[in-house]
Amino acid sequence: MDQRLTDADLSRVLQPVATANGLSNRHYIDPAWFEADRERVFFDNWAGIGFAKDVPENGDAKPLTFLGQPLVIIRGRDGNVRVFQNICRHRGMILVREPGRIRGAIRCAYHSWCYDLDGALKATPHVGGPGHNAHEAIRRDELGLIEVRSHVWRDVVFVNISGDAPPFEEAHSKAIDRWKEFEMPLHHSGADSGFALDVATNWKLAVENYCESYHLPWVHPGLNSYSRLEDHYHIEEPGAFSGQGTMVYRQMAGENGQVFGDAPKLGPKWDTAAEYIALYPNVLFGVHRDHSFAILLEPISVDRTIEHVEIYYHDEASVGPGYQALRNRNTTQWKEVFEEDVFVVEGMQQGRHAVDFDGGRFSPVMDSPTHMFHHWVATQLAR
Repeated sequence: MDQRLTDADLSRVLQPVATANGLSNRHYIDPAWFEADRERVFFDNWAGIGFAKDVPENGDAKPLTFLGQPLVIIRGRDGNVRVFQNICRHRGMILVREPGRIRGAIRCAYHSWCYDLDGALKATPHVGGPGHNAHEAIRRDELGLIEVRSHVWRDVVFVNISGDAPPFEEAHSKAIDRWKEFEMPLHHSGADSGFALDVATNWKLAVENYCESYHLPWVHPGLNSYSRLEDHYHIEEPGAFSGQGTMVYRQMAGENGQVFGDAPKLGPKWDTAAEYIALYPNVLFGVHRDHSFAILLEPISVDRTIEHVEIYYHDEASVGPGYQALRNRNTTQWKEVFEEDVFVVEGMQQGRHAVDFDGGRFSPVMDSPTHMFHHWVATQLAR
């Protein structure tokens, strides 16, 4: 990367919204900048990698690869969720290959080194020669699994791979406080409340689109028919999150008037309000009186992103069999809404190959949540 070009490029993004340009094309189509995102944006901050619902019982494990890193999410015997590098400390062999219940120890298939669910190294068969399962050079207390800093919020498992970020509760205190009324158990019903979209776009474009309501009249005419552009407001917390809210949320009802149960003890604001924020860098949240969702953006390459969407209910009864039809309708509705955005983010990705595009401009009135995200990314890359 040419540092002179980098400085000039990012300085334009760091201007006030009325005069700023967006991030330039190279940030969306150049693999070198995708690597910069990997190190400075994702690894140095709290990034979402998975969902705690996928390890519901003690001993459950789910392996995954996040930006090339082999990781495994494990719910320990104490019920706590932890994340480890999914490798044996002996020769770097992958340990857990399939999601499921670990019965007993985590055993390496190569030389049978064994680890407890908390990562402690428990057995090293024949490490000192046949029949000798210990050696003074192999200090088990120093060779446990490498734990990655992790935190679970709203069922999303976040990690800070570099280990350098402030504690999650500090880094995202404003978001936690904003939605403190929704600090309650979330209920997920399984396959009928989740789906994934494989989108040919850079991950940042999915965030940028989600942040603003400006596009609603043209991209989401169904939503806009009752939640109009003028019914929305901006949500902005510099350095942490941005998005938008609506003042006219319409609760879904079945043919017999059935509705999902509300979260308990909500203030009157939430009778008709709903909010949608992008928690930087890669998790998109939505909250409503009766249900919530989380969208985890998994960056696969510079021009491919998988959007993992999971829907949660606030009343446990809502995940029961009596609500199956209504849940199906709710999932279908959200899937249709998010699919309406695909052509937009894929179109912007294609447009980023136009050699004369300067990163674009922002409406000072309508685009400030999106500019706030650009500004945050630029600050991470300029460090």
